[in-house]
Amino acid sequence: MYADNHIRRNTIADITKLKGERPVVSLTAYTAPMAARLDEHVDFLLVGDSLAMVLYGMESTIGVTLDMMIEHTKAVMRGSQKALVILDMPFGSYEKSKEDAFENAARVLRETGCAAVKMEGGTEMAPTIKYLVERNIPVMAHIGLRPQAVHVMGGYKTQGRDDDEWKPLLADAKAIEDAGAFSVVLEGVAEPLARRITQELNIITIGIGASAQCDGQILVTEDMLGQFPKNAKFVKRYAEIGDLSEEAVKAYAADVKARSFPAMEHTYAMRSKS
Repeated sequence: MYADNHIRRNTIADITKLKGERPVVSLTAYTAPMAARLDEHVDFLLVGDSLAMVLYGMESTIGVTLDMMIEHTKAVMRGSQKALVILDMPFGSYEKSKEDAFENAARVLRETGCAAVKMEGGTEMAPTIKYLVERNIPVMAHIGLRPQAVHVMGGYKTQGRDDDEWKPLLADAKAIEDAGAFSVVLEGVAEPLARRITQELNIITIGIGASAQCDGQILVTEDMLGQFPKNAKFVKRYAEIGDLSEEAVKAYAADVKARSFPAMEHTYAMRSKS
């Protein structure tokens, strides 16, 4: 079920050459079993800091630590074989200084074996992105709605719906491309702006709530599978795993109470004596 080291993983070059050829497919993963299920169908897996809410029941991503991200990325690496794996740098692990960001990102690549890191921020983070790329740390950027900055942004608000929001976001996109990022996530960005950024950049744009005009798409896997009762507008629910899981647990509880589970086929008998 888990990784076979003889299978070739996708590389950053494989991902970037898809611009203009076909959309890039990506999802989040935090565990080895889920990574194994997704691996055959995606170009890359993002170990997102969204694990804060998905796995740990936190209210935001702010409480995620670098140690948590590293351990979950190790699991995703073990569970996947083909997909490129990217770690989402958590809040506080790269903002202090370029040098601090490099030390943490180098630790990530060294300890997990993943291919790249993702960092939120545009123009203000461009010097840090440049510093990392010059030292052989591949970086995926993230602009638009930035969950780690939700408090200063005034909540989870769609970006680029007013004309006066375009200029800074276009500047962000250009700055991170010039800094050497190989890709950029556009989150919660109005369709016309996402289209323009995608057309103007040479690097891959990955949309989440940013329309089909981007070069690729990502969703939180558990949102897409319907494991939570409420999703953002941009999420399409491809299954209702949450309801199915609850029904299965309900049936299990009923069987246990009725003593119909475990049945004889689930029970070990004594060995017969010869």
